[in-house]
Amino acid sequence: MSGGRLQQTYGLSDEQREILATVRAFVDKEILPVATELEHADAYPQRIVDGMAELGLFGLMIGEEHGGLGESLLTYALVVEELSRGWMSVSGIVNTHFIVAWMITQHGTPEQKAHYLPKMAAGEIRGAFSMSEPHCGSDVSAIRTRAVPEGDSYVITGQKMWLTNGGTSHLVATLVRTDPDGGHKGMTTFLVDKTPGFGEVAPGLTIPGKIEKMGYKGVDTTEMVFDGHRVPAGQILGGTPGRGFYHMMDGVEVGRVNVAARGCGVARRAYELALDYSRQRETFGKPISEHQAVMFRLAEMATKVEAAHQMMVMAARRKDSGERNDLEAGMAKYLASEYCKEVVEDSFRIHGGYAYSKEYEIERLYREAPMLLIGEGTADIQKMIIGRRLLEG
Repeated sequence: MSGGRLQQTYGLSDEQREILATVRAFVDKEILPVATELEHADAYPQRIVDGMAELGLFGLMIGEEHGGLGESLLTYALVVEELSRGWMSVSGIVNTHFIVAWMITQHGTPEQKAHYLPKMAAGEIRGAFSMSEPHCGSDVSAIRTRAVPEGDSYVITGQKMWLTNGGTSHLVATLVRTDPDGGHKGMTTFLVDKTPGFGEVAPGLTIPGKIEKMGYKGVDTTEMVFDGHRVPAGQILGGTPGRGFYHMMDGVEVGRVNVAARGCGVARRAYELALDYSRQRETFGKPISEHQAVMFRLAEMATKVEAAHQMMVMAARRKDSGERNDLEAGMAKYLASEYCKEVVEDSFRIHGGYAYSKEYEIERLYREAPMLLIGEGTADIQKMIIGRRLLEG
C-alpha cells in the first residue's frame, strides 16, 4: 500500500514487529474485504472476532502467568492502530475487554485475577466497562446508580449508558455509588457477571437492546438497567469499596491511548484511499494527484497522520515506563481525533462525488470519525485535563 514511510515506530523488538506484521496481514485478508458490507448491515463480525481470539489478541496485555502474551501498552496501541485501519468497530470489541483486563491486572484481588484473566486471555470471557449514565455523560461524579449492602452481598439499582460490547460481553466492570455522600470516594467498581445477549441477562439485570448509531456499527452499544440485582461482596474490584473512581480513571487513561491509536488507524486508511484514488482519477489530461491543490492536500494529510502517530507512541511509552501519562494521553487523544476528522474530510473532498456513494469506503470512514471526538471523554474534556496538568507545573 502507498505511503509506506508513514507511521514508522522506531526501537521495536523483533517480536513486536512480528506481531504487527501478523495483524496487518490479518487486516488486509480478513477485515478490509468485508468491513463495509458488515458495517452497512450493522452485523456483529463473529468470524473476525474468532480470528482475533486465535491470534491471542484478547490476551495481548494479560500476563503470561495467566495465559496472555504479556505485551506492553505500546504493542497493544500499535495493534489497535492496525485493526482500526481495517475497521474501527473491531478495535472497539477488543478495547473495552482490554480495559477491564487492565483494571483486574492492576487492581484485582489474587482470586479475581486467577478467576478471570486466563479466560479473558483466551477470549472465552469478554469484558465491557460501564461508567456513564443517561443524565451525566462526562460528569462521572454525578452517577446515581446505587449499591446497598445486604448481608454478604450488595443490591444494585440504577441505569447505565453507552456500554460498548454491552450485549456480547460476559463481564461488566461497573462503577456505582456505595456512599451517597462520599463524593469521588463514595464510588466502587463491581465485576458484574452476566450471560451474553439481550433482555434479562441475570436476575434484576437487563440489557434492553442495541442503540442505533450513525457509525461505529457492528459492535453493540447498549444501556444496562439494574433493578435490585444482587452481587456478592467478593465482586468488588480489589475487595475494598470506595476505590472505584480511581480504578476507572486508570482504565480510561490507557483507554485514551487506545482512542488515539484508533484515530491514527482511521486517518491512515483515509489517507491511503485518497492517495490511491488521486493517482487513478484523471482530470484535464493528468492524474488529479499532479494538480497542486490535491498534492498540497495530500501533504497536509500525511503530516497529520505522522504527527498523531508519534504523539500516540510517546503517550504509550510513558505509561509503559511506569510514569503518569494523563497529560500525554489527553494530548494524544485530542490531537489524533481532531486530525483524524480533518484527514477523513480531506479524503472525502479528494474523492469528490464518489465519496457520497456507499460503494466507496470513504463514506463509512466519514461516519466513523466523529465517534473519536466524543469517546473516552470529549475533546473539550481533554483540553480541561491538559490545561489543569499544565497549570500544576
